Amino acid sequence: MSARRTLFGIELDPLTMDETVDRCLRAVREERRLEIGVVNAAKLVNMRRDPRLARAVSGCDLVLADGQAVVWAGRVLRAPLPERVAGIDLFLRLLAEAETAGMSVYFLGARQEVLEEMLRRVADRFPGLKVAGSRHGYFDDADQEGIADAIARSGAQMLFLGMTSPKKEIFTAAHGARTGARLVHGVGGSFDILAGVTKRAPRAWQRWGLEWLYRALQEPRRLGRRYLTTNVSFLLMTAREFIRLTPSPAPANRSH
Repeated sequence: MSARRTLFGIELDPLTMDETVDRCLRAVREERRLEIGVVNAAKLVNMRRDPRLARAVSGCDLVLADGQAVVWAGRVLRAPLPERVAGIDLFLRLLAEAETAGMSVYFLGARQEVLEEMLRRVADRFPGLKVAGSRHGYFDDADQEGIADAIARSGAQMLFLGMTSPKKEIFTAAHGARTGARLVHGVGGSFDILAGVTKRAPRAWQRWGLEWLYRALQEPRRLGRRYLTTNVSFLLMTAREFIRLTPSPAPANRSH
């Protein structure tokens, strides 16, 4: 097993997509719990500001580079990661594998109408998938234990949380074990993308690490300022870390 890489004080797993999928399926088959955490530039910035989010992500069994900017920063800071493991791509791979292997899944998140549309599209795309249950993602903290118990009663082997940070990480940290799911994966806005509510960036934009810009152009008022400030903060974080890790030049010997 590859040694973890430390980036901004957070330990990340240097896994490819195929290695990650294999690790997930093995956990389900062997009935071991595996919680997945994913980080992009914005989340790493927010983890600096929110200790509760940082603890929740760091407590996951696997922590993966969801954003291309994280992979680039890893190269610059001598903590190389083999590739980006995007949360939505992992989500789709796991749905396909679950359909083939007969593993049951539960979807938690999004608005009710978005969830219903996503379920319709998932049924078309993965007709043999065993969906143990689903629930929208709008609930109070007081409801969390009851929701975890309902997931446990469903017998779902994989749990996908389509909720924003830090809500999904905090739910997973507090109640992931209670759900009884062997695999827990927070997939953020992936339910909206699968439902057709938001569009995913084209491949070229993804390769250049510009998915954030594509999203911001779709919702400039809501996301433009947020993405701009977090990206600038991430660049500054990377620059400061690079300076910290760069050894000072040795003083020149002076001859007398």
